[in-house]
Amino acid sequence: MQNAWTSGHLLAKGNFGPLVSSNLGATQVSGDFTFTSVKLEDIHVLSGGLSSAGRFYGVLTAIEADVTSDTPDFAVGKGKPTRLATSTHVTINGLNANIILHTVDVHTGASAVHAEGDIVGSPKVTNLEISVANDRAQDILRPFFKGEVPITGAVWLHSHARLTPAGERMTFLKRLQMDGVFDIPSERLTNRGTKQKLSDFSQRAQGAKPTERQSAPGDRVSAGTAEVFSSLNGRAKVRDGIVSTQRLNFQVPGANVDVNGTFSLHDGSVHMLGDVSIQSDVSHVATGVKSMLLKPLIPFFKKHNAGAKIPIAITGSPNQYKVTQDILHNK
Repeated sequence: MQNAWTSGHLLAKGNFGPLVSSNLGATQVSGDFTFTSVKLEDIHVLSGGLSSAGRFYGVLTAIEADVTSDTPDFAVGKGKPTRLATSTHVTINGLNANIILHTVDVHTGASAVHAEGDIVGSPKVTNLEISVANDRAQDILRPFFKGEVPITGAVWLHSHARLTPAGERMTFLKRLQMDGVFDIPSERLTNRGTKQKLSDFSQRAQGAKPTERQSAPGDRVSAGTAEVFSSLNGRAKVRDGIVSTQRLNFQVPGANVDVNGTFSLHDGSVHMLGDVSIQSDVSHVATGVKSMLLKPLIPFFKKHNAGAKIPIAITGSPNQYKVTQDILHNK
């Protein structure tokens, strides 16, 4: 049969019965199936062609199913098409179509995403517990970015996702709700220019000029550029396509950044406020005339122990993001 939504071709063969008329749910079922030429474009913001196969067995109210699937060109939005391979074990109630997702393992690159949960109710609501344990951030992020993934490094993640029932004008992002925490303890930037700027900033934040700092043990040097390892962690939630966070922490040697605010999955716009704490005084993070002009302001930014604490705002949209000092922002 041709499945209506998500569109694809379903072929199944097996055994049904004998029918238990006094208890329909106890009727035995078993067989094999394929679900091919599945168009993920039917689901808003997703794309790719999925093919799956599996076997099922048990009674009508508790059909056990083992499924594997392959999507060679999975992408989110305008992200880069990436191969996903999935293995799943579920229990299906054939009378009300409720599904218990015992294990869902999604493999991408050298990494895996694990999930478990259920799809129940009338209309159906999906609830998932999603986790990533010490896998590669670049693998997880690749389907979301059209170009080069901005960071590499190990990532830990745990989140709860809820997908509300589909309805008229209810896009995928409108239906999706997520709450989670993540930690990337030792990330590296992939863009050479951004990497150089971060390295220079880190050295200034430590009170040294970029040309003065010697390579420390563990630093990696490429074409004269010291590699700076940073960390990123926080807690975030997604509602109506807006990612909001009350705590996002970014660290590099010599500096610590704490911000909170929002990021739009619809248009990529960002609005975040927070503070940059540095080991040196505020004049070290600027150069030339700016450095001289900031020296009289050092007492206003100085922390109780040492260094400086500078309020900042991160705003803008893709290709127009900017980080500015925001002395008057409300915490």
